[in-house]
Amino acid sequence: MTASFRRRREHDTHDRGDPVTPATPRTQTGTADDTAGIAALLERGRTLAAPLLRSAVARLAPPMDTVAAYHFGWIDAQGRPADGDGGKAVRPALALLSAEAAGAAPETGVPGAVAVELVHNFSLLHDDLMDGDEQRRHRDTVWKVHGPAQAVLVGDALFALAGEVLLELDTAEAARATRRLTLATRRLIDGQAQDISYEHREKVTVAECLEMEGNKTGALLACASSVGAVLGGADDATADALESYGYHLGLAFQAVDDLLGIWGDPAVTGKRTWSDLRQRKKSLPVVAALAGGGPAAGRLGELLAADATKDQAEFEDFSEAEFAARAELIEEAGGREWTSEEARRQHATALAALDGVTGMPDGIRDQFAALADFVVVREG
Repeated sequence: MTASFRRRREHDTHDRGDPVTPATPRTQTGTADDTAGIAALLERGRTLAAPLLRSAVARLAPPMDTVAAYHFGWIDAQGRPADGDGGKAVRPALALLSAEAAGAAPETGVPGAVAVELVHNFSLLHDDLMDGDEQRRHRDTVWKVHGPAQAVLVGDALFALAGEVLLELDTAEAARATRRLTLATRRLIDGQAQDISYEHREKVTVAECLEMEGNKTGALLACASSVGAVLGGADDATADALESYGYHLGLAFQAVDDLLGIWGDPAVTGKRTWSDLRQRKKSLPVVAALAGGGPAAGRLGELLAADATKDQAEFEDFSEAEFAARAELIEEAGGREWTSEEARRQHATALAALDGVTGMPDGIRDQFAALADFVVVREG
């Protein structure tokens, strides 16, 4: 066990039965007003971004336009209008809020919100196919309904549209925003490649896992948190501070996601029980447990090494009890507790990064803090 790992575990007084509560949430007081405020922020992002998002998707050639509409929840598998779950809309909310942080109107951030949302959904389409996930947002995934080829093509098309939406503004600010989005997208792809490669490695360090998750999740949330400010004319120092907020928020989000990937309620997450264990993901709880040392870590390492020799068909035949036993070893070795602490630490680091934004109104800062609490304190 490394010294830093040991110190975090010794100072963690969190009840590991409650997986993801930030240490000092600033705005999450549980009142109806707090909940309404978050809902209003998310709804504003969703509502302002929707017309441009729909018009961008409508440019796609058939049947890609229909497949994309199904993915976004606008139609069902038979092509009938639907009011599906299009996701939490955190990224659009952040993009609009970042415009206000730079003193611009929230509408200034709409093209950035749409561009980031297009890239995010490009990654979801490809991730679902690569991971073999059959459900997203409590519906069959695109590759399951329309086939793998359409999932790949529509994902590629959404990525192309993202750049189109920004560059159509034809401003110096749009060019700066596009550069940042392109870099974030490349890092996102790097993270996905790392994630896949780690599934086939016997050992992955905590540092490697954090790097992968920073790329896969942190990079795009960082871009979402700064793109509106860039479009609003913010200088690089302001944009970089907002990116730092989003990056660490992404790491907190992913730590929570990793906990839910093992211990989440399928009725809430929309995924199978023990979903990350079924995919042999080297997520933070697993990697932290193995790094902790001790009998439970040793036994877990032996099981995972044996798992790596099996093909996926053999692995799919595992009983619920076998996955539950692995989850119990991860918890006993400290992986669950450490990941909960990491979520809280990254949450705090994200909020501290806002100090680098000069002149931001207190009300806007409070909304950034409220969104951070919302992202970290969740069940699905």
